Amino acid sequence: MRDFIRQMESKAIAGERLTYEEGRRLIQAEGPDIIDLISSANRVRIHYWGDQINLCSIVNAKAGNCSENCNFCAQSVYHDTGIPTYPMLDSDGILRAAKEAGGNGAEAFGIVAAWWGLREGRDLENVLQRIRELAAAGHTRTDASLGIIAEPGIAFKLREAGLAYYNHNLETARSHFPKICTTHTYEDRVRTIQYCKDAGIRICSGGIFGMGENLDQRIELAVALQELDVDVVPLNFLHAIKGTPFEDLPPLRPMEILKIIAVYRLMLPSKDIMTAGGREVHLRDLQSWMFTAGASHTLVGNYLTTLGRKPEDDMKMIEDLDLRAASSCGETRGVGQGAPGVKI
Repeated sequence: MRDFIRQMESKAIAGERLTYEEGRRLIQAEGPDIIDLISSANRVRIHYWGDQINLCSIVNAKAGNCSENCNFCAQSVYHDTGIPTYPMLDSDGILRAAKEAGGNGAEAFGIVAAWWGLREGRDLENVLQRIRELAAAGHTRTDASLGIIAEPGIAFKLREAGLAYYNHNLETARSHFPKICTTHTYEDRVRTIQYCKDAGIRICSGGIFGMGENLDQRIELAVALQELDVDVVPLNFLHAIKGTPFEDLPPLRPMEILKIIAVYRLMLPSKDIMTAGGREVHLRDLQSWMFTAGASHTLVGNYLTTLGRKPEDDMKMIEDLDLRAASSCGETRGVGQGAPGVKI
């Protein structure tokens, strides 16, 4: 296995796409082979990103009462989770959150809303106004995660308002998706991503692991992200919320999470691999290893319905690893062949 891992490392550094079968073999690594896998992923990260770690933050701009039945989500009206619910935050609230995010070192700030998605009407006009205000304020780059987009013209309006990146996770493999959600389809998600790409918006898309998927399905998702040519790949690890159908699913072990990060770095070598939900809860004392395993980006601050770490603790962790947050790099860059040079 060690020789195979090094072959895949060389292939990734050369900018060659790993195949589904190669990914299937990597994801089966166990014991000492996981350490070899992590080491190779670290060298690939360094090749493309050097010592740079990108940071972003989000705000839950509209909480709860979502009409979709995603089994992992605390904000669905189908699940009794007891979370606070509220309508779209006003401009002042979102601008304050963006300013705080910038002060915490985040270069990007995402507006997140829990609903089916955007259609023409008051909600869209409110969102466009918030995006214009954020872009004009300039505290951070302006991103958003606003659910499924109903028609391509909406994506163009988002871009014209100043939106840079749109987050829309595939969540899991196509073959596993019907066990995750039944009120919309996997194809709805792919279509939304394509609308945004066609409008010139860059794409942040990944998934959640630990939702009952098998090893092959983890690779199936990676291949789908290869084919969509997304820019940022958020990796979330299920933080089971009481009241959701997935509340009793067992948590992933730290080494399993690090293996997932490493495999995704090798399969999507030049992309900005981001660790997000669940990293604090499940990695515990191994949290700093996520960068060694290939992550080039992490979400700082709180999540949608759960708390994150203190931003200063994350900044200290990055400094202790002799890495640099993008906000302190002076100039955002990618390193090596094929580096995308994205600013997150």
